[in-house]
Amino acid sequence: MGVALTRAAQWTMGKLEVSPLNEALLNDIVNFVEKFNSRHPQEAKLVFTEPLQWTTTLRASDFTSEYELSGSSVRSQDTNKDGRPLLQLIPPDISVCSFSHLSKVVQLANDRKLEVWTCLEANREPVVKMLGPNFTTAGGTDSSPEAELKEKLLLILQQLDTQLLNSSITQLSQEVRLSPAAVKRDVELLKSVCGAGEKRLLKSVCYTSDYEFSNGCRSPPWRQVHGEIAYLIIEPCDTEPLFITCSTAGVYLNSGIKQEGEENAYERKSDVSKDLVTLLKSKSPHFTENINKQDFVIHREPSTTLKIPHVEAVGVEERGQTLRSYEHQEKNVHEKARQQLALNKSGGAKKLEPSLKWKNLGLMSPHEEAEEKKARKNGGGEKATESWTKSPRSESKKKADFSGSPLPDRLSQKTKSPGGGTGAEEFSESSSESEEDDEQSERRGESHTDLPSEYWQIQKLVKYLKGGNQTATVIALCCMRDFNLAQETCQLAIRDVGGLEVLINLLDTDEVKCKIGSLKIMKEISCSSQIRRAIANLGGLQTMVSILDSPDKELKCLAAETIANVAKFRRARRTVRQYGGIKRLVELLDCVPDSAMLSTEQEKDVEVARCGALALWSCSKSTRNKEAIRKAGGIPLLARLLKSPQKNMLIPVVGTLQECASEKSYRIAIQTEGMIEDLVKNLNCDNQELQMHCASAIFKCAEDKRTRDLVRQYEGLQPLVALLNEADNKQLLAAVTGAIWKCSISMENVVKFEEFKALEMLVSLLTDQPEEVLVNVVGALGECAQRPANRATIRKSGGIPPLVSLLTGTNQALLVNVTRAVGACANESENMTIIDRLDGVRLLWSLLKNPNPDVQASAAWAICPCIENAKDAGEMVRSFVGGLELIVNLLKSPNKEVLASVCAAIAKIAKDEENLAVITDHGVVPMLSNLTNTADDKLRRYLAEAVARCCMWGSNRVAFGEAGAVAPLVRYLRSKDPSVHQATAQALFQLSKDPSNCIAMHENGVVKLLLGMMGSTDEVLQEAAAGCVANIRRLALANEKAKYG
Repeated sequence: MGVALTRAAQWTMGKLEVSPLNEALLNDIVNFVEKFNSRHPQEAKLVFTEPLQWTTTLRASDFTSEYELSGSSVRSQDTNKDGRPLLQLIPPDISVCSFSHLSKVVQLANDRKLEVWTCLEANREPVVKMLGPNFTTAGGTDSSPEAELKEKLLLILQQLDTQLLNSSITQLSQEVRLSPAAVKRDVELLKSVCGAGEKRLLKSVCYTSDYEFSNGCRSPPWRQVHGEIAYLIIEPCDTEPLFITCSTAGVYLNSGIKQEGEENAYERKSDVSKDLVTLLKSKSPHFTENINKQDFVIHREPSTTLKIPHVEAVGVEERGQTLRSYEHQEKNVHEKARQQLALNKSGGAKKLEPSLKWKNLGLMSPHEEAEEKKARKNGGGEKATESWTKSPRSESKKKADFSGSPLPDRLSQKTKSPGGGTGAEEFSESSSESEEDDEQSERRGESHTDLPSEYWQIQKLVKYLKGGNQTATVIALCCMRDFNLAQETCQLAIRDVGGLEVLINLLDTDEVKCKIGSLKIMKEISCSSQIRRAIANLGGLQTMVSILDSPDKELKCLAAETIANVAKFRRARRTVRQYGGIKRLVELLDCVPDSAMLSTEQEKDVEVARCGALALWSCSKSTRNKEAIRKAGGIPLLARLLKSPQKNMLIPVVGTLQECASEKSYRIAIQTEGMIEDLVKNLNCDNQELQMHCASAIFKCAEDKRTRDLVRQYEGLQPLVALLNEADNKQLLAAVTGAIWKCSISMENVVKFEEFKALEMLVSLLTDQPEEVLVNVVGALGECAQRPANRATIRKSGGIPPLVSLLTGTNQALLVNVTRAVGACANESENMTIIDRLDGVRLLWSLLKNPNPDVQASAAWAICPCIENAKDAGEMVRSFVGGLELIVNLLKSPNKEVLASVCAAIAKIAKDEENLAVITDHGVVPMLSNLTNTADDKLRRYLAEAVARCCMWGSNRVAFGEAGAVAPLVRYLRSKDPSVHQATAQALFQLSKDPSNCIAMHENGVVKLLLGMMGSTDEVLQEAAAGCVANIRRLALANEKAKYG
């Protein structure tokens, strides 16, 4: 009743459908419940874990004297251990806690079928309520009498499930099932009788969705599981448009699906018809009258394939036990494989046939096996065949096994052992698995034969692995390696039949040959992401890590290479670390790779080290693994391997180093261990992959000035520039341009790049390149443009227009770099003319709206030289509608870099009197005053400059004083940054023109600080300090004069 109700019964929107199948199931359940009390008196007394509750049609008057009646309510005399009655009726609700009372309720009901129907709808999982969720999934370990009764009741209910499923088979086998292909043909034929003439039968026929899935359905996936194929809107000539659902069970009207929308729209609104023509005949008299006059034939698919929805195998998967995610994916994978191969076959492709040697080994497809069995039966081998293929267990399972998915061809579901492996019955040809294969090939016709013969051959080999002795296992492994294991079909064939579990189990044996064969296969198939995850799920990594301690060097190599393939995702990398794999892999690196003559054993050691480096390369993508490699002593060993003359050794070593170079400790170690010289040397090799990893390592390490100097010292800049010619290899180009960008932070390197004509080459890379290349190219140009001579070079090379065009992009890192480059170029007036003509300033201003603070700050810094060097900067700024308000509002940003850059821009904007008046109206004075308590020297400098400029309008000086900006500015003079002193002295000079501000300055001890600065060698600072002191002195003299006359 539990499994059948979930998998066989037909539900719609939480309600049982009115269908022949449900009627048949209901009759059996009613009969079972009615007779339960007499057939199973002991089990009938068992108290349910939770009561079954539903809305009943029974009244108090329907019950006999053995129940206690109180008005309209009824309760039983017997109770559970909590004192709750086992039956309680409070109309219209009833709750029942035992089968004895449930049986009586059904017998008392006027409409017994309706009573059970209502009960089942209200209790979708009755067995769980009866026995409890833990007991139904895991079984009880208690030996009490109550637990024994529960076990007996569970067995009785499972027998009922089997009976219900078998009866549903009979019911469903009589139904004609529609397929996507049949629906498509019917629709095409109906479209052919649509039109505008008098003879038309229909106005129009159309699907609600134009997208067709690979299985031929047009319904969304979450409706396909209900058997729905497509939705149609058919407009007859004499009625309103009909909204129709086509499903495997037939066709019917829905609530009005015009497109994928509300769930309520999928609800059935009519009886189910066997096809579209039958439904239209029942709804359109015009169609009915004229259909017989047309030469119109509906072609049907031969009903060789029986598809039964909503029914699954009893015992295959108990309630609460779900299939693994990859087992769910198998269905789609195989469906795609079959459809693709079917297309190839229809296109005239040659059918794949197994060779004679595979036939001799018995490695044939199930379809071929079925034919051979049939021939043996005809030849007198009937008894032998029956004993080989049939058993009572397999027959019963065969009857109960049906697909839970009505549309895609299902995969056979096999019983799994608790340990995750396959059941014992899979070890022999007399197992139910073989029986299922034969049955499916017969039932589905050509479906399985569409898969290549290799698929079935590999699955047969896996069976030999499971059941064979040592010799058979080694032979099977060797045969399996003869296949193209890089092909997805072969990989899935191994996984589908449980081959991965067997291969992993072989790693725990004492036979080295079996281990080697298993690892060689897993090394090849682990290139697939699905296989990688499956190996990790089955605990394969833990076993491989333990093999790294093996004395056999070939085993260690294979284990390390397989770990390198599997550790491509985070969980796998974490598993390797947690089981001590990092330390073991580091130990594999200990060899002598740079010796001129290597013995055979040394060559094996070098190969072991190479495989270890490969595995560490994969593992090093995790931050914690990087630290683990360092603690295990990996850096000196990697440094030694970096001197190897063998490129196949160098690639994983440099790959590991460039991954780890994101950590500061590794960057320092790469410097101190002398690895920069080796990295530079390998830039000159002829292997582009090695060059890419070397450039990438330099890219990450060149954040440090010492590294940049070492690259120049070892003459690594010229090879980097030469590699810019390899424009076809985008990965190499990205790494090289990144290295050039970071190296150009040092001006000494920029001078070298000028000699090597690097700027012209970089400018040529500003178009038709991926973003990861553009970010680095523009970053390098931005650094090089800090030298005035290079700004002209960029302009003459035609670099300004592509740089401005990149301001319209969306890549945040690219925008940060391109704004810096444009800002640097704008320091030259000729460049600024081009930028202004291309509307570059407007684009920079628009980037102030970007939500990324780094982009905002970089744009604001770039705006400063644009305003400084524009011909009519004031008018240009005013032409940006809302631009001044936007930049003032950025003073509310919490990011100090944004605040400093905006203050610098405001200082430039305020040079124009009209713009200063506008930003004053937008509240720039109180906003600047609010920022004066900062301790950040960079912000202090540009804030003081902005204050000095803003003092030159109206009563802004007074407003700054009233806002409390004077005292914090005085404290700026105690800063150790000379640039802060100059800007602050200028601001105080402007503020000192207001008497109140002079008093505040004097009270905060400004005079003593300014007197010391009046002796500075900075003339601007001298003049501002002297002017401020002079204003304070004038105020004091005027005050004395007023006081004493």
